[in-house]
Amino acid sequence: MPRPVMRSRLLLVALAALSAAPLAAQRPARTPSTPRSSFRVEETTIAEVHLAFASKRLTCHNLVAAYLDRIARYDKRGPAINALVTVNARALLVADSLDRRYAASGPVGPLHCIPMIVKDNYETRDLQTTAGSLALKGWIPTRDATFVRRVREAGAIILAKSNLAEWAFTPYETVSSILPGYTKNPYALDRVTAGSSGGTAAAVAANEGEVGLGTDTGNSIRGPSAHQALVGIRSTMGLTSRAGVVPLNNGSDIAGPMARTVADAVAVFQVVAGVDADDPVTAPARDHREADYRTFVKPGALQGARIGVLRQAYERAGLDSEVVTVFGRAVAALKAQGATIVDPAGIDSLASVTRAGGGGCNPFKYDLERYLTARGEGAPVHTIREVLRSGNYHPTVQLRLQAADSVSVPPEDAPGCKSREAMRVRFRAAVVAMMDSLKLDALVYPTWSNPPRLIGDLNTPAGDNSQLFSPTTGFPAITVPMGYTRENTLPAGMTFFGRPWSEGRLIGLAYGFEQATHHRKAPTSTP
Repeated sequence: MPRPVMRSRLLLVALAALSAAPLAAQRPARTPSTPRSSFRVEETTIAEVHLAFASKRLTCHNLVAAYLDRIARYDKRGPAINALVTVNARALLVADSLDRRYAASGPVGPLHCIPMIVKDNYETRDLQTTAGSLALKGWIPTRDATFVRRVREAGAIILAKSNLAEWAFTPYETVSSILPGYTKNPYALDRVTAGSSGGTAAAVAANEGEVGLGTDTGNSIRGPSAHQALVGIRSTMGLTSRAGVVPLNNGSDIAGPMARTVADAVAVFQVVAGVDADDPVTAPARDHREADYRTFVKPGALQGARIGVLRQAYERAGLDSEVVTVFGRAVAALKAQGATIVDPAGIDSLASVTRAGGGGCNPFKYDLERYLTARGEGAPVHTIREVLRSGNYHPTVQLRLQAADSVSVPPEDAPGCKSREAMRVRFRAAVVAMMDSLKLDALVYPTWSNPPRLIGDLNTPAGDNSQLFSPTTGFPAITVPMGYTRENTLPAGMTFFGRPWSEGRLIGLAYGFEQATHHRKAPTSTP
């Protein structure tokens, strides 16, 4: 049997050929063997990985090789999750460097050798960044997005770039022109991952990487996380930087972590949160960022907490009865841990508060074209019209691109956008007033009102509950696994939603629920 060194050389040879092409075109001649190690990466945590390093049961090289082995076995073969666009051909070389540094002086940082899956709308200076579009194929930016730079400085390895709904357009599915076929839900291969961060969610859920980075404009971290039994954090607007992320809507875009546990999500969040001079919206974080969000990952937060059930977020026609049952059990679990449940908790005259006149507001054209223009001649395209003329887009996004191209007024001047901003101010005040009047620590609701839809199903209810409250107010929300529907097979998530800058409190509540219920389980399609 070949020794681990020989296996690693085989992996390097195979991966060197992968870096020049999208993963869909990558067909290794053989599946690499997992290196010898008593350590199993399936469902492992950051803390467990670091403990294994300290006890010399694991090296960074072997950890990365094990994840590369799983990618080779499961992403385009076997169940063919189809979550990844590009694999980092230098991942093992980076791992070797980290092993040498560890031997010399200990861990580089709090994310030392954590293999990370990064959504392909984050700029990476050594890997192509496509936003799911063939129009950006082959584009390698000149620098990393702020999030990517920060996790690398903390010791993380960018293992792969993940598929997304093209241009991050849809919350319902993950399909793009850069990667043929849909990304599949590893819990049921005929079901959607949701979008737009479905590739990150599927890969992390299937244990193709340790943790991941996604983005969320209306749903895109929380929705895919819930559909894949993950934890996803959408922060207060201004606590986390979007610099170096291909924009969809600068007024609502958020970048954040996706992980299998609350502790792992918070470990990443601690590294990435905070002021960034390249994103002026983060200036308030100087006064609001907690010193260490990891200190909230401890038992007892639910004892004495007042939690409201936000029925306005999820009660609608088509609400799935199994989701209602699972959510009811989740609320009962909160109460059993000492929380006081306020049910219902809601905003008076919600429809009136959230009504925005003045016409539509579609900032995508101006946000994207300003972003691309700032990238200079290195960007393959600079306007939406160029994308349309090239024909390099998936058919499902053609109408969205055409609608965006027709916009002729920048968002700062558009009456519809001004009206929407005024509505958001009213809505924020209404949410805070309601929570204050009921003395609430948080609000909860099912992240989806329905289970993941079948791939291709555009008719049955999707049940997206994430669009209104967090994106419109800019207030934080965290989704956590709350159970399963359809004979205990399809994941469902519960969202904790709170006041601005209340991430610490929400983390504590989410962790308390997670530890009381332990709903996360690995998908059977990727053993």
